[in-house]
Amino acid sequence: MPKAIPIAVVAAETFTGPADDAIPAVSSARVSRRRFLQGSVVLSGLLVAGTPIALLAPSRAWAVELTHIDQKQADAIMVLARTLYPHKTLPDAVYALAAKDVDAKATDPKTIEVIKTGVAKLNDAASGKWNDTASLPDAQRTAIVEANQNDPFVQLVRGQCITSLYNNELAFAHFGYEGEAFSKGGYVYRGFNDLTWLPNPPADASPPVA
Repeated sequence: MPKAIPIAVVAAETFTGPADDAIPAVSSARVSRRRFLQGSVVLSGLLVAGTPIALLAPSRAWAVELTHIDQKQADAIMVLARTLYPHKTLPDAVYALAAKDVDAKATDPKTIEVIKTGVAKLNDAASGKWNDTASLPDAQRTAIVEANQNDPFVQLVRGQCITSLYNNELAFAHFGYEGEAFSKGGYVYRGFNDLTWLPNPPADASPPVA
C-alpha cells in the first residue's frame, strides 16, 4: 500500500502587481522554509502548475511540519536526499517527505546525535556551504557524499529515501506508476499494451493464439 501523504494544504501566498497579475510569493523552483509554530519547523513551498502532482494535490501550496530537528538540519536532509536520488523535475514536496520521516526517527539521543554530527560533517566538507545549492556545484556535492557514503547519517537518509521518495501517491503521479492492478481487474485491460518507449515486437516473437 502506498504511504499516505503527510503534507498539509496551506493557503498560497500571492503578490498582486500591475493589472492584478497575481504571482506566487514563493518561486516554484525555490522553496520557502520558515518557523511556523514555536518549537517546530515547517518546510513549505508551491508545486509547479500543470504537473501531475499539482493536478493530484488539492492545492499548489504545501507544508510539512517537523518536530525534532532544526531548520538547518531539515534543509541539509533535503539537499542530501536530492543528491543521493537526483530527479530534476521531482518537486521539493516529495523530498520533504524524507525529511519528515527522518525527523520522526529523531526521538532518541543516539539518532539525534547521528543527525547533528552528520550534518556538521557535510557542512564542514562543503566549507560551510552544504545548504547553499546555488554556490556549491552538483559535482562537488556528489563527491562529498561519495567520500562520506559510509557515514551513519548518510546511510540513515539513503535508506529512508528508498521508501519516503518512491512509496507515496505524489511519486506515483510524477513517475506515472498506476499502482497495483489486482483490485482493478489486473493489467490485461489496464496498461498491458500501452508501452510507448520501445518499438512493437514482430508478430513471430509471440506464440500463436490458441
